[in-house]
Amino acid sequence: MEPIRMVDLIGQYNKIKEEVKAEIVKVLDSATFINGPAVQDFQQSLEKYLGVKHVIPCANGTDALQCIMMAYDFPKEAEILVPSFTYVATVEVIALLGFKPVFVEVYPDTFNINIEDLESKITDKSVAIVPVHLYGQCADMERLMNVANEHEIKVFEDTAQAIGAEYTFQNGIVSKAGTIGDAGATSFFPSKNLGAYGDGGAIMTNDDELASKLRMIVNHGQSKRYYHVSIGVNSRLDSLQAAILNVKLKYLDEYNAARYSVAQKYSETFSQTNWITPPFESDFSTHVYHQYTMKLADGIDRDALVNHLASFDIPSMIYYPVPNHLQKAYSYYEYREGDFPVTEDLCSRVISLPIHTEMSLDQQEYIIQKVLEYQN
Repeated sequence: MEPIRMVDLIGQYNKIKEEVKAEIVKVLDSATFINGPAVQDFQQSLEKYLGVKHVIPCANGTDALQCIMMAYDFPKEAEILVPSFTYVATVEVIALLGFKPVFVEVYPDTFNINIEDLESKITDKSVAIVPVHLYGQCADMERLMNVANEHEIKVFEDTAQAIGAEYTFQNGIVSKAGTIGDAGATSFFPSKNLGAYGDGGAIMTNDDELASKLRMIVNHGQSKRYYHVSIGVNSRLDSLQAAILNVKLKYLDEYNAARYSVAQKYSETFSQTNWITPPFESDFSTHVYHQYTMKLADGIDRDALVNHLASFDIPSMIYYPVPNHLQKAYSYYEYREGDFPVTEDLCSRVISLPIHTEMSLDQQEYIIQKVLEYQN
């Protein structure tokens, strides 16, 4: 049996290496390493795949969120609502730009932003909401958009973990994650469902004016070379990464289906235990399982389970052990333990198992066996 990895990028690459090599050679032969044809090709392919008017490639997912916020003239006292149960980058860019992150509770089943708590946190200083489509399924975007529209505030989707997931509205309309709000941001970090072989990111929007601003912001605020209309940053997706991503995009639905198959086998088994709660799948969203994250029952020693699995060369991860409202970096905002009981409980009980496109049946059965042995 092959070694078990959280994400098997080697096995995935081996299946597409000839296609990838051919596209890399094209870029090398053309020497168009920045904003070359490969970037435009990938941009257009991703626009078509997502069904969105504009994709603006950039250097990484964190930059994608930051550039979106830079495109608006928010006052410095502005508040941006964001779940505390998320990777720090989502919160980081809010604080970096001088705005105030207002943390919001999540639901205990989907792990996504709690709409009732969200609405209770909106003030006259609120300017935007950043729903995070955590682990691979969409937040409840129809209800969230209704709240945002009622209060006339913007919505910036963080879809770094859910590219390819689909949200179904009550009227039957289906939209891809990242294309519903005013703008969406995604990451192409190598371990993502659509991952580059280095850093990369993109912004999605159907707003023509916003797209025009964003294209300038990611390129030093230039309208044309050496004419700077706004303050910008240097955040470009290089041509080599774009060429690789354009190959992998053709397989994204296949990759997501493979992850889903692994997740179903895990859940079928673990749902029969009394100490593991498998991931919950919403009726309104597909799940692309960037992570397979389950909850352990009260009294289960998570660290001991991690060590038990590691003793059999099975990796696992905790996403995330400390909620953002209790991180030292954000102590300035004076949140306290107990402010977000659901988030704090999840941080003490979730654990993620290996899931990827190349997992063999033998590997998964071995993982399941060793998990179940922990309580036998």
